[in-house]
Amino acid sequence: MDSNKDQNQLDEQKAQRHKARQQKVKDAVDAKIAKAQLEKGVLLVLTGNGKGKSTGGFGNITRAVGHGKKAAVVQFIKGNWPCGEREVLEKVGVEFHVMGTGFTWETQDREKDTLAAIGAWEAAEALLKDETIDIILLDELTYMVSYHYIELDRVLDALNNRPPMQHVIITGRACHRAIIELADTVSEVQPIKHAFEAGVKAQIGFDY
Repeated sequence: MDSNKDQNQLDEQKAQRHKARQQKVKDAVDAKIAKAQLEKGVLLVLTGNGKGKSTGGFGNITRAVGHGKKAAVVQFIKGNWPCGEREVLEKVGVEFHVMGTGFTWETQDREKDTLAAIGAWEAAEALLKDETIDIILLDELTYMVSYHYIELDRVLDALNNRPPMQHVIITGRACHRAIIELADTVSEVQPIKHAFEAGVKAQIGFDY
C-alpha cells in the first residue's frame, strides 16, 4: 500500500510540475498576443535552397481565398506548363500573370527574358497599387532582381508604397538583402535531401 501511495504522490508531483511549466508557457504566449495588436499588410519572404517555397506561398493564397480575401499571383521564371495551383485558384477568381518564358537557362536569351520580366513586373506594379487586392504572391521574384532583369529600387519603391493593409509574399532563392531587411517575416528553407538528386523526375501533382 505504501508503494502505491508513494507512486501516487510522485505522479501528482510530476503533474503539478508539468502544469506549472505549461502555465509559464501560456503566460509568455498570452503576453506576446497582448503585445501584438498592430494590424498592417505583412511582407513575407520565403527564400533558401530547399523545396517548398512556392508551395508555401500558394498555401497562404489558398488560406486567404478561403477567408473571402481577394488574391493575385505573378509567376516569374515559370513557363506555360501545367500548374496545379493555377488550375484551382483561377477557378475561384484569383488573378494570374505568368512571365511564360520558362527557366532562363533554357531560353538563354537575356534580352527576351528581360522584356518578359519587365512585362510581368508591370503587372505586379499595377496589383501593388490596387487597394482591392488583399494579398499578392510574387513567385520567384528574387531571381529577377539577382539577374538584374528588374531594378531593385523599382521593386523596393512598389513594395514601400503599396496599400497599407496589402499582404505580399515573395519567393525564390538568394533574396536580396534589401528586400529581406524590408520584410516583416522571413523564412529560409534549407535542403536536407531532394528526390531529384537521386534521379527522381519532377512529377505532376506533386512537384508542379
